[in-house]
Amino acid sequence: MDPESIRTAERVPHGGEPDRELLDFSANTNPRTPDGVDDVYAAALAESRRYPDDNYPDYRNAAAAFVGCDPDRAIPTPGGLAAIRLAMEVTLEPGDEALVPYPSFGEYAREVRLQGARPRFVRYDDLFEVGPTVLEPCALAVVCTPNNPTGDAADPSALAAFADRCADAGTTLLVDEAFLGYTELPSAAGLERDHVVVARSLTKLFGLPGLRAGFAVASGQRRDRLETARRAWSLGTPAARVGAHCLRRDEFVRETRERVARERERMRAALERQFDVHPSDAPYLLCDVGDSDVSRVIADARADGVAIRDATTFRGLDSHVRVAVKDRASNDRLLAALGVRDADDGGTDE
Repeated sequence: MDPESIRTAERVPHGGEPDRELLDFSANTNPRTPDGVDDVYAAALAESRRYPDDNYPDYRNAAAAFVGCDPDRAIPTPGGLAAIRLAMEVTLEPGDEALVPYPSFGEYAREVRLQGARPRFVRYDDLFEVGPTVLEPCALAVVCTPNNPTGDAADPSALAAFADRCADAGTTLLVDEAFLGYTELPSAAGLERDHVVVARSLTKLFGLPGLRAGFAVASGQRRDRLETARRAWSLGTPAARVGAHCLRRDEFVRETRERVARERERMRAALERQFDVHPSDAPYLLCDVGDSDVSRVIADARADGVAIRDATTFRGLDSHVRVAVKDRASNDRLLAALGVRDADDGGTDE
């Protein structure tokens, strides 16, 4: 990390509502957690008076099985963002350029700048069209799939073709799959290319944002650099044990995907009565409120006890909010707070 860049860096806004009295739709986390988490955590806490095994064999095995790679390719990190930072630390030097999509997760540009490098912004839906003239000056390119905040996932074939162009240009490709677990799409870990790094998070799918567990996946010398650079004891014992437990809950994952897909479509149909809603493969929907005042929409929802995300903080968006997809009862509260009715409830537009 570049010391000079730290002096001028700023933090970026995120979802997440500190007021526990509000129903939080500003953060895209699962409202449910797998069965058995409490017991696993309690047992792990009892063993936390000694250092964890820094090799994390059980966690690596679970992570590798989840994305379909060899265990030695999985690098434990305290959350998906830690995997992103680790990948940038071993790739970027001061003065480098990095290709960063927009609108997308604000931490990409911030982490690039913290390394003393410069983000080069390109629209997320134009990213796969860039050629060698753009790629060759860039040490790193970032893809977010599904993209946050728009929600659309990258086509695997298009992503593989883009990875090939990155290889030809000598550009490292970082694929953030924080929300990919909500889809049936394969992980880019399956590409198994030395210039490709995948970042995964357990935060969203398993509803445990405070646990801070994730992992990176890489191959060859890139994998060796990540393994060398990662912090010793990078996961606490509770995070490693609970994380491994969650990653093996196949039925929980299947049920979550089905519920979110069903509720997302129901919410989209309702929200489209009032807003322009972006198609999504993720557990959130991006809504263009048009001529309505974004701050008023947010304030009105908050007055009804619901927090939603001000999406105007994302580069390139100026009339948008983002709402999470949760369980049916909570989603109904959101729709009511936004003044829309469920399309299948037999009601009329308000």
